[in-house]
Amino acid sequence: MKLFNTLTNSIQNLTLKNKTVNLYICGITPYSSTHLGHAMSYVIFDVLRRFLEHSGYKVQHIQNFTDVDDKIIAAANSKNITINELAKKYISEYFALMEVLNIQRAHFYPKATEEIPEIIKFISILIEKNFAYESEGNVFFKVSKFKEYGKLSNRKVEDMLIGSRIEVDHNKIDPLDFVLWKASKDNEPYWESPWGNGRPGWHIECSAMCLKYCPDGPDIHGGGQDLIFPHHENEIAQSEAFGIKSPFASVWIHNGLLQLQNEKMSKSTGNLITLDEALKKYGANALRYFFLSSHYRSPLSFNEEFLAQSKTGIQRIENALYLESNGNNKNIEIKHFENEFFEHMKEDLNTPRALSVIFELVKEINKQKTANNNILKHQKLLSTMCEILGFTFDKSNSNISNDETIDSLIKILIEIRTELRSKKDFELADTIRKKLSEIGFNLEDTKEKTIWSKD
Repeated sequence: MKLFNTLTNSIQNLTLKNKTVNLYICGITPYSSTHLGHAMSYVIFDVLRRFLEHSGYKVQHIQNFTDVDDKIIAAANSKNITINELAKKYISEYFALMEVLNIQRAHFYPKATEEIPEIIKFISILIEKNFAYESEGNVFFKVSKFKEYGKLSNRKVEDMLIGSRIEVDHNKIDPLDFVLWKASKDNEPYWESPWGNGRPGWHIECSAMCLKYCPDGPDIHGGGQDLIFPHHENEIAQSEAFGIKSPFASVWIHNGLLQLQNEKMSKSTGNLITLDEALKKYGANALRYFFLSSHYRSPLSFNEEFLAQSKTGIQRIENALYLESNGNNKNIEIKHFENEFFEHMKEDLNTPRALSVIFELVKEINKQKTANNNILKHQKLLSTMCEILGFTFDKSNSNISNDETIDSLIKILIEIRTELRSKKDFELADTIRKKLSEIGFNLEDTKEKTIWSKD
C-alpha cells in the first residue's frame, strides 16, 4: 500500500509500528449539524479502512469528538443547555447519518471531556520538560523550544510572524505560542487543575486522546487539509516534545476540501449543505460515488448536475450486479479487471481509476450476458469492488427489466427515430440516440437498418 505523506511530501510505502494499523482520524466538533464536507472526509477514510482490511491488514480505528471548545460553549449558552446536552444531540445525529452513508463505526470514539485527567498529565510533563509554561492560570506551548516546528506545513518560524494577524496576548512569551490549558471564564464549564480552574485547548485534546490508544503514535493520522496548520502542526510539536519518537505519525493523510460557490464548506461561515438534506435528495450511493470520482487529495466542488449523473452511474452498476446468469460456462478471463482495480487502490487510493475499472467490468457483464455466457464470477468480483468502496445495493430496488421487454421498447424507439429521420427532424432523432446512449444503449445506423447494443 502506497500513500501520499504530507510530512514528506511524497508517496511512500505504508510501514507499521506493529502488526495492527493504528488509524487516527480527527472527528467533528458537535455544535451543529453534520455537513457534506464532513461526509466527504469520512467516506474517504472509510474506504481506506475497508481496503486495508480487505488486503489483510488488521485496523484499529480511532476517531475523536472535540466536545468542548469556544463554539460549543457559545452554542450551548445560546440554547440555555449544557455543553454535554448539546454535544450528545449532535453526536447522536452524526451516528445516525453515518449509518445511512454506510460508514463503518470506529473502534473507539474518545471525547475530550472524558480525557481531562490524561490531558492534565500530558501538560504537566510538557511543563517539566520546559516545553510549556503557566501564565495567570493559562498554559502555553513554547514554539521556539521545538526546533522542528513547521515541518508538516513546510513553514519557517521566522516567516510566520511576517504579515500575520496573530492576536496579541500579554500572557504569552512569544506570539506563536499556543494554548494548552485555558483559565476559566464566567459562564463556562471548567475542571480543576494544578494551574487553577479551566479547560483544555483544542490541540492538546487530540494528542492526549490519540496517544491513549496509540502509545507509540499512530501509523496513519488523517483529516482535512484545513487541519494541517495549525492543528496537526501543533499536535506533532506537543507529542514529540512529550517524548514520542519522531515521526509522531508514520503517514499524515489529508483530503482535499469540498467547496460550495468556490469557498470551503464550513460550519463557522454557514457555507454548507447539511448531510441530512443531501442524503434525502441524492441517496448514500450517489454521494459516495460523487466523492470517490475525484482523487481524495484534490478539492471537489459541489455539483448538482454531476450528482444526478452519479445516480445514473450507480443504477448501471446495480443492474449489472443483479442480472440473471443463465448462460453456459464458457471460461471468460476477468483477472485483469481485478488486478487493475487493486493496483489503482494500492497506489495512493486512486478511486477515480478504480471506478473506471468497475464500469469496464459492468460493460463486460452486459456484453457476456448478451452473448448468453455465464456472468456469476464477473458479478462476484463486481460485488467485492463495490463493498470496498462502500456501496450498498438492494435487489428489490434495481431497475432490471425482462430482456424481451427491453428489446420491444428499444425497437419502438428505433421505429419512432426512423420516422423522425424520414421527416428530416434530425435534432429530435439525435436526442433519442443521445438519451439512450446515456443509459447504456447504443444505436448504429447502417444502410439497411438501425442496430442496437448495450454497454
